[in-house]
Amino acid sequence: MYLLQTNDSPEWMAPYAYAIVFLGILFFLFRVIENFYGERFNRPLVRHYFTYRKLTKKQQQVLDGFSFYKKLSRKHRRQFVHRVATFIKEKEFIGREDLEVTDRMKVLIASVGCMLSFGRKNYTYGIIRFILIYPSDFYSNINEAYHKGEINPRGRALVLSWAAFQEGINNGTDNLHLGIHEFMHAMQLEAKRGGDPDSMRFEIQFQNILKRLTDESVKSQLNRTSFFREYAFTNQFEFMAVLAEYFIESPSAFKSHFPELYESTKKMLNFRFSGY
Repeated sequence: MYLLQTNDSPEWMAPYAYAIVFLGILFFLFRVIENFYGERFNRPLVRHYFTYRKLTKKQQQVLDGFSFYKKLSRKHRRQFVHRVATFIKEKEFIGREDLEVTDRMKVLIASVGCMLSFGRKNYTYGIIRFILIYPSDFYSNINEAYHKGEINPRGRALVLSWAAFQEGINNGTDNLHLGIHEFMHAMQLEAKRGGDPDSMRFEIQFQNILKRLTDESVKSQLNRTSFFREYAFTNQFEFMAVLAEYFIESPSAFKSHFPELYESTKKMLNFRFSGY
């Protein structure tokens, strides 16, 4: 009787072993090149790989009315559809206080999140698993106060007032957009935790923005113009969230008043779409 020797690997496995090692080396080299490229050019080497996920007909009809989507090229629209569909698939949407979650809610929330992260390779906000939607302002146990929105990193939840979220969607020029504001907070938290090129670029530009705020000429112009609403100066995290609202809704005015802050925000988000 022939006994297979356990210390001898079958010859047919050798090519597969070599292939695995070779692919591992290629992946390592790609990551090195990707990190170098990101540091050198302030954008990801590859932003988007595949476009295969689609929305249902009803969901697509909602997206067709989303202003940012309508401004995109055909190529970027395909990418955006894929990203919105992926976001919806990966998150659990939960209505609170008997609120029924509709396709419209899912698509609009996903669209705002994907809009802000459209320049990034990592776009689905891994820090978020649950989207909790209240009809209106809700009581938060975090600081025992009523909120319109919040990020709960421990619970991996984005919590929104649907009424307040819709106000931001319906008025695209007042620089008050709850969805943008809260998704920026999520992006900030991810950047602090992650070591990927998107997070590193975010942190670099975040520090550049903070440094610019110490410049006397910038401080003087901020006081003189009162361009950003007062809430922006609560702390540096709220400033970045408000900055994102102004960047998306009033890019021309933002660029005109504070061109260097605008460019740093543009680099931070890698936002090169729809005339930004």
